[in-house]
Amino acid sequence: MKLKTYVLTVSRYFPSTHPRKGEDTGFIDKILPAIMGAPDLRKIHTIRSNYDLWEKRIKEVQNGKAKIVFRCWTGRPYHSKQISFGSLGFSSGIGIQKLVFLDENFEMPFIFENGYASLNSIFTLATNDGLSFEDFKAWFKGYDLSKPMAIIHFTSFRY
Repeated sequence: MKLKTYVLTVSRYFPSTHPRKGEDTGFIDKILPAIMGAPDLRKIHTIRSNYDLWEKRIKEVQNGKAKIVFRCWTGRPYHSKQISFGSLGFSSGIGIQKLVFLDENFEMPFIFENGYASLNSIFTLATNDGLSFEDFKAWFKGYDLSKPMAIIHFTSFRY
């Protein structure tokens, strides 16, 4: 059986809407150890919109029916070629948790696991996503915080 492949594109540089636009995010260097089985604790997950889509995909990976391939842009996003730099399959510990911001308040993140919600530190969430709090907040400025987001874990760590 051929595995499905889902692409997780990672930003190599801060986007043009970010105060640090054009600077290296360091994400690739932070993700590569997790792919190789020795996680760098500076980035153990990524956060994406469209929780329902990612939940379906991650469950397929966990069931051995798909894999996640990491890619980054070689230059300007959407205007340059993408290159792959690794993948994660079912044995990696990959997982997903639902992230909801109470009353759309950025500093009130609730993370769901097995039907239970817990209030978590936005500072811890930012650090584990590989960013400072200031960079994290600027990164997600403009996101619709009324919709659940997906925390895609690269390891077996969960909140």
